[in-house]
Amino acid sequence: MAGIVIGFLGILAAIQPLTLRFAMRDTAGVVHHEDEWAKSRAVVIFFTTTDCPLSNGYIPEMNRIRAEYKNRDVAFYAVQTDTTVPEAEVRKHATEFGFMFPVLFDPNQMLVRLAGATATPEVALLSHEGSVLYLGRIDNRVVDFDKRRPAATESDLRNAIDAVLASKPVPHPKTDVIGCAINLVNPEKKP
Repeated sequence: MAGIVIGFLGILAAIQPLTLRFAMRDTAGVVHHEDEWAKSRAVVIFFTTTDCPLSNGYIPEMNRIRAEYKNRDVAFYAVQTDTTVPEAEVRKHATEFGFMFPVLFDPNQMLVRLAGATATPEVALLSHEGSVLYLGRIDNRVVDFDKRRPAATESDLRNAIDAVLASKPVPHPKTDVIGCAINLVNPEKKP
C-alpha cells in the first residue's frame, strides 16, 4: 500500500505546476519576476558570461533568434553565470555586445540550477511554468573549441521552439554543448 501512495504522490508532483519564485535585476536595473513567464508560451534562457569567446561569438545569433520569435509569445533572457564578475562590467558587456533582451544577474545561480546548465553558451527552453523542455546547444556550428562549421546544419533551439509553439514534444530535449564551464557557487558560502 505504501508503494501505491508514494507512486501516486510522485504522479501528483509531476502534474503540479512548478512553484518558482524569483526577483532578478537586469543590467538596466529592471527587476524581473516569474509572473512574466505566465504571459509567454515559452521562455528562452541563454547562459552567458563576459569572458567566454564561444558565448560572445553567439550573441549575434541569440539576437537573430529573438528577433525571429519575439512576436510569437516567446520570452528571451540571458543570465550572467559568473557571479564574480562586477555588475558594472556585466552592464558594459551587455551594451557593447548589443544584447536585444534582458541580461539577468542571478547571484545564487537559481536559473542555472533550475535548468541544469553546465556551460556557456548553453540555452534552456522552459514552459511558462518553468519546466525545462530543452537544454543544450543553440545549434551545431561549434564542433569543438577550435573547430567551427561555416554555418550551422542543425538549429536545435529553433527546432525546439517550433515544436513547443506547434504543441508538439521537443524532438531532442537534450543536446551536448561545447563551451566554457559554469562554476557553481554554494549560495550559503557566497561572499
